[in-house]
Amino acid sequence: MSQINIVIFGIGNVGSTLITQITDFNKKTTNRKLNIFCIANSKLALFKDNVTSGWSSNFETAAQPYTLDDIYAFAKTIKEQNDNEHTQEQEFVAVDVTASATFANNYIDLVEHGFHIVTANKVANTLSYDFYKKLRASLTLNKKKFGYETNVGAGLPIIETIKNLYESGEEIHKIRGVFSGSLSYLFNNFSKEDKDFSDILLEADALGLTEPDAREDLSGKDVARKLLILSREIGLAKEFRDVKIQSLVPKELNGKTTLSQFRESVKTLDTIFTESKSKLSRHEVLRHVGELNVKTQELEVKLVQESKFTALGQTQGADAVFEIYTASYGDQPLVIQGAGAGKAVTARGVLSDIIKITQSLN
Repeated sequence: MSQINIVIFGIGNVGSTLITQITDFNKKTTNRKLNIFCIANSKLALFKDNVTSGWSSNFETAAQPYTLDDIYAFAKTIKEQNDNEHTQEQEFVAVDVTASATFANNYIDLVEHGFHIVTANKVANTLSYDFYKKLRASLTLNKKKFGYETNVGAGLPIIETIKNLYESGEEIHKIRGVFSGSLSYLFNNFSKEDKDFSDILLEADALGLTEPDAREDLSGKDVARKLLILSREIGLAKEFRDVKIQSLVPKELNGKTTLSQFRESVKTLDTIFTESKSKLSRHEVLRHVGELNVKTQELEVKLVQESKFTALGQTQGADAVFEIYTASYGDQPLVIQGAGAGKAVTARGVLSDIIKITQSLN
């Protein structure tokens, strides 16, 4: 069996949780250990044979500036040492749990230097379709795996399910759902409670359910990226610009204002959403949805009035829910529902992708 050596890029909430989960995994398993040989943020890296529960303090005292060439050299040292000792075959996995808009540009280089890729970062799968194809061509040429299940639905098996349906020849008609855990929380609570939208938004922010700048959630762009990823999984050569997005951020509160100015003016949102709520019938709720119509190849992100009796209308808390309409399932969609956000479920999904790669190498 191959020895799996991991470099983790990103030591924020998800990255830190992932390190803990890998440490726990290694304590419980006897047949295969996951060796974290490097952890890095955007500027510093900690190189060591393994990462223990004390990695955080070690990072503060021993991390050093690095380039990718330093990581390649360290990986080469590991491989050569084991080759000399005639031990296990060495495999290397680069894990991207950053929020970087540019780190994905390194993926092809990582692959060409012998790394499989696992990512929670959606950027690589939402760049130009040309890059999308080049990355996959490089993976095929270099016989490397690419795990990105957490790009949509955090720990839910959305991408895997849709990919399996498509590759088995199933005719997919439509994919529709509440893609964002943060927006799910906002509109689940706003629809049923007698509270101002701004108060619920501030509650969600305090719970860590929204991005630090909630406009990133309200803009609909994150949902659009997830919708784009799913469209590409079923063979549509779509670009981000092809997604029709209804932004929930008023023009006067857009990115031209500072975050502090937005927070000071957040009450401006109340009039807008109170009006939307007033238009609901007794059996309707507001839901923020992403929808892909395969027949027309239309991708849309929007706020809708939804019946309380549908899967989307019955969501609770910060759950995400996905309806997959296919020829075999007919009028009743395949429904996948569960926690759509959170560091623990996202990290667990990343770890699952790592384990899938290890299993494929047996």
